[in-house]
Amino acid sequence: QVQLVESGGDLVQAGGSLRLSCAASGSIFSINSMAWYRQAPGKQRELVARIISGGTTNYADSVKGRFTISRDNAKNTVYLQMNSLKPEDTGVYYCNVVASTGWASGASIYWGQGTRVTVSS
Repeated sequence: QVQLVESGGDLVQAGGSLRLSCAASGSIFSINSMAWYRQAPGKQRELVARIISGGTTNYADSVKGRFTISRDNAKNTVYLQMNSLKPEDTGVYYCNVVASTGWASGASIYWGQGTRVTVSS
């Protein structure tokens, strides 16, 4: 099994910055991708940013130029640097990891418990 521990959510004023972290631990053989999703009140969960094993990244249009996803492979940790935050960035941010636990195992999807980000206007 793989466990994910997120941190970094907080209350911040519009225009401010936050850095989210998600550390993966457990029986990890390989990680295919690490990503951040968010769910705003009353809305569906949506992809914010993803980084795959080769380092390629992709972002939701709404955060391009403001958010940066990065990864520390040695620590199995993914970060989301969020700058120029807007009230519409408010929501619960979830870490998502696609990983396998053995060379013969297929990849599985793991989710963190979520960390809340609130941006006040």
